Amino acid sequence: MEAKIYPWHQENFQRLVKMRETMPHAMVFHGPEGTGIEPFAFAWAKTLLCENLQKGQPACGQCSSCRWFDQGSHPDFVMLMPDALNDDEEGVPAAEEEDAPAKKTKAASKIIPINAIRQLHDFVGITTHRGGLRVILIHPVEAMTTEAANALLKMLEEPPAGTVFLLVTNQVGALLPTILSRCGKLAFPMPSREMALEWLASQEVDDAAMLLAQQGGAPLAALEASKGNANAKEQAAFLDCLSKPGLSASLKAAEDLQKLPVKLPITWMQRWLYDLASVHLAGTVRYHPDRLDMLTSLAGRLNLIKLMDMAKSVAQRRRVADHPLVPRLVLEDMLIDYLKLFAKRP
Repeated sequence: MEAKIYPWHQENFQRLVKMRETMPHAMVFHGPEGTGIEPFAFAWAKTLLCENLQKGQPACGQCSSCRWFDQGSHPDFVMLMPDALNDDEEGVPAAEEEDAPAKKTKAASKIIPINAIRQLHDFVGITTHRGGLRVILIHPVEAMTTEAANALLKMLEEPPAGTVFLLVTNQVGALLPTILSRCGKLAFPMPSREMALEWLASQEVDDAAMLLAQQGGAPLAALEASKGNANAKEQAAFLDCLSKPGLSASLKAAEDLQKLPVKLPITWMQRWLYDLASVHLAGTVRYHPDRLDMLTSLAGRLNLIKLMDMAKSVAQRRRVADHPLVPRLVLEDMLIDYLKLFAKRP
């Protein structure tokens, strides 16, 4: 993971700079996906550990601490994340990579287990190597198992001296209220459309406005999409299915998509339902401006209360999307619920 502070994060960075001396021992950074909260948290951890910090500035990038941090070997920094993310991320402490060869033989875990939290006791139980802070970054914190979350809670209740916890999440509502109550909270809102488009232009992204709309205003997601969406064909087929509701097409879509992470089609459905509601209420769309005509036609056929009920049920499905028992059945059930929105009243 690269330590990076994007233009839309400058206000939050300066807010943290001002409160550094009185900063809580634990902070929750929360906001929507695709806006760069994770690299910001990484950058803030690096700043907290920097030994040549200038007032109001991020980490210097030149001192011994910064060099160790960039190499993923800082002795006073630990980052916990699911193995599924560790496989693709850089900057993971060497101590957390020792078992990597054995893990390659099975599917990488998407959770943070209790053992990962227990191992932190050894880390916080010794004097810091550089005589300053020690920083623990957990991302995404909602990936912790219930047991891991309870173990972390005990550490937050009796925080180790000189230790800062940075907890990163895109689903703040999924965290234990008891954890939230023991942390400071910093929200990372979506950047303005103007700022996002200006940044995308600096990255030489073509069709920036369309991509930004499709990604719900998230500039980093739009940038990634501009490099080629690996699931573009499947997404287009799914949207075609939603555009022309039918039982056979829905069952085929569930079959075709069952090998994808279930979270993807659930997210696509959430965005489609949002646009249906938006067209129904205001005649505007957010995610699919290229399908405005079809959305307008469909919106005129549905009941808004039923649409809102389905949106809630899809949101509930998304919270457990990483642990579906049978992906195909989850998708079939969701698509059949969608068909019911357009069922003719008796």
